[in-house]
Amino acid sequence: MIGSIRTLLAAAILTLTQVAAPCSAETIRVASQKTGTLAWELAVIRSHGLDKKADLAIDIVELASPEAGKIALRAGSADVMVSDWPWVSRERTLGAKLQFYPYSSALGAVMVPAASPIRTLADLKGRKLAIAGGAIDKNWLLLQAALKQDGIDLKSQSTIVYGAPPLLAAKTLDGEMDAALNYWNFCAALEAKGFRRLAGMEDILQKLGTKGRIAMIGYVFDEAWANANKDTVARFIAVTRAAKEILATSDAEWDAIAPLTGAPDATTLHAYRDRYREGIPRRSIADEEADARVLYRVLAQVGGRDLVGPATELDPGTFYQAIPGD
Repeated sequence: MIGSIRTLLAAAILTLTQVAAPCSAETIRVASQKTGTLAWELAVIRSHGLDKKADLAIDIVELASPEAGKIALRAGSADVMVSDWPWVSRERTLGAKLQFYPYSSALGAVMVPAASPIRTLADLKGRKLAIAGGAIDKNWLLLQAALKQDGIDLKSQSTIVYGAPPLLAAKTLDGEMDAALNYWNFCAALEAKGFRRLAGMEDILQKLGTKGRIAMIGYVFDEAWANANKDTVARFIAVTRAAKEILATSDAEWDAIAPLTGAPDATTLHAYRDRYREGIPRRSIADEEADARVLYRVLAQVGGRDLVGPATELDPGTFYQAIPGD
């Protein structure tokens, strides 16, 4: 295992030397929530010295929420943050030329208790359903769109409860909900408590025309900054890929970052590990963008201007294209 990790790291560093000309250490400011999954990767980067090997100085700008990251990026106090491509496309149509590079395809799921009589999505009719993130949450809108193909209108045919992901996860555990649509890490925690995945969003999105697991979440940065710092961006992406491969291949690494994950026990930690690994992007940018275009049209139709702004099509500059091999 150790030998394979060393091989991966050596390959990543070799890629860096091929992508970028020799350079001195450059600072890149990364906005990250202290308990978010990006913090896990940044910890691996630091502990293995991947940033130093790539002549990068990663300055972590700690945030209290994803919204704080958006403010930091727009204010120029951070170079990179993590968000989703629908927001990036919306911002571009409103004049802020941001760009997106895939970070994770780990998606949410519809969760039910192990002994629940609910066996299909159609069985959610008439049930009490918890929806994390609110009425225009992307997972919720896409789930509604997929089920409308089967003549099911969940919004009118079920009792919908909106709320913050941790609150709804707790209510689901307490038996107050028949089912819950939550974000991937909260779903993993529910799995560790014996809950069953009724359907993963990756399965639901295929009903809407996607060809594979799509990375909804990615690194976001200003287009002008990226164009002026292509080598820095390439090194940063290569470093994060190396960190992902360590997390993909080393179980011991998960023990090392366990305190950062907040997992209360080994079962939950292993659920985080397994779902995180499933979400490591493996597809080309072209494939990611093609699926994003399909889903954007659906989001524009069901979410309207409140979600995507005035554009009905994904902005053509949304995905960053300048990483060799993509």
